[in-house]
Amino acid sequence: MIDRVRALVAEYEDLQRELSDSAVYADQRRARDLSRDAKRLERVVNAYNRWQEITADRDAAKELLTDASGEDRTFLMASVEDGDERLRAIEDELSVYLLPADPNEDRNVILEIRGAEGGEEANLFAKDLAEMFQRYAATIGCKVEVMSATPSAMGGYDDCVLLIKGEGAWSHFKFEGGVHRVQRVPMTESQGRIHTSSSTVMVLPEAEEVDVDLDPNELRIDVFRASGPGGQSVNTTDSAVRITHVPTGIVVSMQDEKSQLQNRDKAMRVLRARLLQAAQDEQERERSVARKGQVGAGGRSEKIRTYNFKDNRVTDHRIGLTLYKLDRVLAGELDDLVDALTLDERARLLDAELN
Repeated sequence: MIDRVRALVAEYEDLQRELSDSAVYADQRRARDLSRDAKRLERVVNAYNRWQEITADRDAAKELLTDASGEDRTFLMASVEDGDERLRAIEDELSVYLLPADPNEDRNVILEIRGAEGGEEANLFAKDLAEMFQRYAATIGCKVEVMSATPSAMGGYDDCVLLIKGEGAWSHFKFEGGVHRVQRVPMTESQGRIHTSSSTVMVLPEAEEVDVDLDPNELRIDVFRASGPGGQSVNTTDSAVRITHVPTGIVVSMQDEKSQLQNRDKAMRVLRARLLQAAQDEQERERSVARKGQVGAGGRSEKIRTYNFKDNRVTDHRIGLTLYKLDRVLAGELDDLVDALTLDERARLLDAELN
């Protein structure tokens, strides 16, 4: 493993030399990619430097043990044992860094949340999920921009698009894509019966302009008057924007801003994110299968997680984890779920590397 780490250290040094050449910055995309790679490898270099220092101290203590006795020998033996323990911890850390890099690791996240099965109850739960994600983002130091939110008749969301910005955004939210099932007594239920409904979440990496080449001739842009719940008009100008990417058929609409220009900008950001994801799916078949599995048809049987209000229970079906603190999860305490999903992903990746 250390030989592989040394190869990455050498790669980091090559990247640093390349980034010191001003000619590199003539190509924005290449400069961005090199900087990201260097940032990713920097943690490997730092861990390897710690490994070298501790190894040197441990080996020096081993040499002194040969002639030591009494208290000196006891102290040196403890130093060797401590060094071995610290080295094992660093080697575990390095084994994680050797896993294949996630291409979206340093990106912001766009979440598209929609009510699915269950009528208005599904829309109400979609809003609960949007609020849960916003609270969780605050706990990890990320900022949230509500790019669009279409209110439903009873105050839920037909759909909502959130932009999560900040360090670690992708690693904290990438597991949320899929069907979220809720079991509770709906506001619309007069006899107190528990209903099962579902909302869907799509997780997309935010794309920068240099990531996606958009030909203006391949875009159809329509403007129309924004509307609220039930179709009523909410302004008197054609500020809402619908952009269709003709080659793929992807359609993005935005109407929350009063300015047509602002709505157009938001729609373009979401369109780039969807096109980036589509390009990544094309490059990696496994990622394509994973993305299709995120949402499916929105049916309850395709669930990734169930939220049971009666028992204050939340279950993540991908890893079989059940927590009896649904109230705290909805309040934004998602760390237990995210940490468990992260460990599961690492275990699967390590297993794939070894086999």
